[in-house]
Amino acid sequence: MIVGLVVGQVVCTQKDKSLVGKKMLVVQPLRIDDMKPSGQAIVALDAIGSGAGEVVMVVGGSSARMADDYSKVCVDQSIVAIIDTIELGGSTVFSKG
Repeated sequence: MIVGLVVGQVVCTQKDKSLVGKKMLVVQPLRIDDMKPSGQAIVALDAIGSGAGEVVMVVGGSSARMADDYSKVCVDQSIVAIIDTIELGGSTVFSKG
């Protein structure tokens, strides 16, 4: 699982039929200890209705195809949660709003 920040979206007019109606978002992975960017941004299908500026949980590989009945969708990364709070060692490192 990856913690990330939704920073954009991808719009495709031509795509595989399994992707029709699916929202594609750009997610910047974050380091969990300080919530700073880590590595390259990824594209993930949004299974839960998240949006720009939200901190989300992303799963990949076969787990991505388990989200929201994506078993027949060509997907490698799926957003499966909007994060409210992250605590490490008794300290809160992230709290939504």
